[in-house]
Amino acid sequence: MTTTYAVTGAGPVGSTIASLLAEQGHQVRLLTRSGSGPEHPLIERRKADVSDPAQLADAFDGAAAVFHCIHGSAYTAKAWQAELPRAERTVLDAAAEAGAVVVFPESLYSYSEPDKPMREDSPRGASGGKRGVRTALLEARRVHRADTVSVVAGDFFGPRVRGAHAGERMVPVLLKGKSLQVIGRADLPHSFTYVPDLAAAMVKAAQTPGLWNSVLHAPTGPALSQQELATAFTTAAGLPAVKLGTIPGWLLKALGLASTSMRELAETLYQFERPFVMDSAASQARLGLAPTPLPEAAAATIAWWRQQEA
Repeated sequence: MTTTYAVTGAGPVGSTIASLLAEQGHQVRLLTRSGSGPEHPLIERRKADVSDPAQLADAFDGAAAVFHCIHGSAYTAKAWQAELPRAERTVLDAAAEAGAVVVFPESLYSYSEPDKPMREDSPRGASGGKRGVRTALLEARRVHRADTVSVVAGDFFGPRVRGAHAGERMVPVLLKGKSLQVIGRADLPHSFTYVPDLAAAMVKAAQTPGLWNSVLHAPTGPALSQQELATAFTTAAGLPAVKLGTIPGWLLKALGLASTSMRELAETLYQFERPFVMDSAASQARLGLAPTPLPEAAAATIAWWRQQEA
């Protein structure tokens, strides 16, 4: 049966969700400021600023769920605080009026004990900077009258993923056979989530009322070091393995004295200087989903990047 869904944002998550829903035969309203997004007969691309209630007046009419996938205009706590709470509140209010559940992609930033394996019931009370913004957003969803689901993922990789540690900073560099430096340490376990697995989990959560009003973890494979992930990419590409170099934390902090982007990146150094591991077993059981095997996910990622550079 055809259902109508709304998606806000056409980044890697929003675009992947919109395409998945259209492939399932559903009608999709994709809302972005530019009117961008994947082309498909079942995807209606609308221009809308989702932080403006007037522009959402009828955007969610008849929608069974809203997938809210926008991100801040800059990777800074200042931009996140100025933009994200207002946009989420506007979307939640409009969705509540329309009777639609709101499904969010979420990060691991709010977890307050990241040195331990992070599970769905782990404490999420991190404060300060971007971590504190994510904590506050989760709390605002919890107390809002709208039904919500937050699906937590590790660092992204996969088709459409550009602005990420395992996106344009890594894959195209490896494909060109160039040396590569990563932040922190290259040999520590770190959870990376394949974006199509996150999208599948968000869609399944939206379609399963028993999962609403919860925090789930996207199906995510065993934690990989940055070196192991890079090697998976070169193997998929049929290229020799590349030994990664590293940018030590002290250097990143020093660069942050003169660079806002380096300073914001240094805030998350704890994720790369120590093990940073999420456990998705409980959510996988509830969702009935499993992560895509790494060789398959790496091959699809390489194929997408090669298509972009063809």
